[in-house]
Amino acid sequence: MRARGWVALGVLCAGVVALWLFQGLSGNVGFVLSLRLGKLAALVLVAASVGMATVLFQTVAQNRILTPSIMGFDALYLLVQSLALASLGISGFVGLPAGPKFLIETALMAGLAVALFGALLGRAGGRDIGRTILSGVILGVLFRSGATLVMRLLDPNANAVVQAVSFANFSRPSVETTLWAACLALPAMALALTLGPRLDVLVLGRERAVSLGLPHRAMVLVTLGIVAVLTASATALVGPVAFFGLIVAGLAHSLAPGARHRSLLLLAAGLAAVGLIGGQWAFERVLGLKATLSLVIEFAGGVLFLTLLMRGKIR
Repeated sequence: MRARGWVALGVLCAGVVALWLFQGLSGNVGFVLSLRLGKLAALVLVAASVGMATVLFQTVAQNRILTPSIMGFDALYLLVQSLALASLGISGFVGLPAGPKFLIETALMAGLAVALFGALLGRAGGRDIGRTILSGVILGVLFRSGATLVMRLLDPNANAVVQAVSFANFSRPSVETTLWAACLALPAMALALTLGPRLDVLVLGRERAVSLGLPHRAMVLVTLGIVAVLTASATALVGPVAFFGLIVAGLAHSLAPGARHRSLLLLAAGLAAVGLIGGQWAFERVLGLKATLSLVIEFAGGVLFLTLLMRGKIR
């Protein structure tokens, strides 16, 4: 992408941020701004995490229609919420400290992903990415079935609480959980940008990468570890956002075909921030919270997924 494209993206980001912070500002300005800044930080963090994680996952999988959610993160998140509610009850579940709850959920999701990647890719020497992805799909079905079983055993009030947390809520994060998420996600993003040149070699395929001297298995494991941390922290912060990354990664590849990974990762993060902040602004300030942004994202992402699949644009 050319310099004027980056300038346009920067202006667009600044515009949606200014609109989010200052539109309709009245009353106790300092208090309102502090609330909006906290929510803005969470939106930017989730957007950058999901956008970068999807680009990285598609690089490893050599497939443009896959997202990290296919590895079962969303289903595991729902299962954890269901089990916590079943064991603690509504009052205990609602009264859980936000920080420890976030860290436990993130550790469970990231730990499962790292264990899965290490076990499967370790045996295959980094060759069998397809089996790893298929195992993630099967685990996702298993987790979702377990969550459904637990939800059927809950009373209607508890079931309603689980349903409420099963969709992404961008108004949910507290300052404490956002700070914890930043401590996990920002180093992972920095590492991904540092590994940009190696990712450019990794995307060429295993045979070419090995012939160029890249330790393919180690690079795949590190990249998938970064994906696990970014996806787990974003999911634990706001809830499942299955198809948002697919939309952002598709736009990034369309706007900058053949771009190096550092540029692609930054572009995906910028586009995700613009889309998420602008979308949340529209739903809060224009539509008055009469709809849910996550549902629109899931619908648009599902349509894009089917379009890419029908057109055969998977690489």
